[in-house]
Amino acid sequence: MRALLAGARCKEPALLDLVQKLVKAESPSDDKAGVDACVALVAGWAKGLSGRVKLHRQKEFGNVLEARFGPKTKAGRVLLLGHLDTVWPAGTLRKMPCRVADGRLWGPGTLDMKAGVAMAFTAIEILTEANLLEREVVVLLNSEEEIGSPVSRPITERLAGECEAVYVLEPAQGLAYKTARKGTGSWRIDVKGVAAHAGVDFEKGASALLELAHAMETVSDWTDLKRGLTVSVGTAGGGSKTNVIPAEAWAEVDVRIARKADGARIEGKFAMLRPVDKRCSLMVRGGVNRPPMERTAGTVKLYRKARALAGELGFTLEEAATGGASDGNFTSAVGNPTLDGMGAVGDGAHAAHESVVIEHLAPRTALLAGMLLR
Repeated sequence: MRALLAGARCKEPALLDLVQKLVKAESPSDDKAGVDACVALVAGWAKGLSGRVKLHRQKEFGNVLEARFGPKTKAGRVLLLGHLDTVWPAGTLRKMPCRVADGRLWGPGTLDMKAGVAMAFTAIEILTEANLLEREVVVLLNSEEEIGSPVSRPITERLAGECEAVYVLEPAQGLAYKTARKGTGSWRIDVKGVAAHAGVDFEKGASALLELAHAMETVSDWTDLKRGLTVSVGTAGGGSKTNVIPAEAWAEVDVRIARKADGARIEGKFAMLRPVDKRCSLMVRGGVNRPPMERTAGTVKLYRKARALAGELGFTLEEAATGGASDGNFTSAVGNPTLDGMGAVGDGAHAAHESVVIEHLAPRTALLAGMLLR
């Protein structure tokens, strides 16, 4: 492991250069041309490492990149999972330039998760140059993870089924690897009431906003913190004028679940939502879009292996659970041992202070290489 760390330290300048090139290739999820340009850049790197590259071409979203390294073996095959899209619109670099300062690399997409992608290719390069890559490593980089992975999910699930383990290149949780993530769901509630003059015909009206208030209170009461289940109304609106009984109202609801079984249960509750005022009607749409990544025995086994290797490298590796979701939720749900948070250490994902702590790049890249080696 010490040799891997030495190799990673030697490659740190090149690793930083890779991250900066990726960050400067702006790739918002809704910009197919931008994402495709970023994918093409990484595909070139993969070919330079003798990777076997396949593009899953998409019409509406960016292309999905699959690259395979090492011998064509089934035994011990590992999937490295990440994404190249970001939440940042094109042009963000003008106000959030990519720069090195105060021991950090700053810029949109540095932490979430272009540094993780560069770490993966650097780890593969270290092992390839030392002739140590003895099993096939599949790298899958998706193009629309930030908006729910609508086209890449089946690709992710299929490739996970071909592998013995999945390592997700998302940012660390503090300094920890992630062994559990909550699943996510979203719903929209649309209410139709009866409009009326608030002064002249008050009794003839049926307030959509009042009905929505009942619905919001009902769904919010489904929160069960002991089970890790939260239901949160994030946005709402309705009505037209102060003196008009509102005929329309709406709300959008975020749901997080820690247990797979709660997904079907909460979907059933939303399906049974009914108006209190029978003159109003409800339209409820939505569902669970990412199942939870539960802390399974297989994932714990991977974490313990990583913790032991981290000890050989001279640092302590903790584990953590998070309320956010990733594509690792999909691979875990299909039964594949999945270890997440194996990318960079930093702060400010999706925020103006997004940055990566440079001192952690080499040790954690060496750790990633060690997990691929063994």
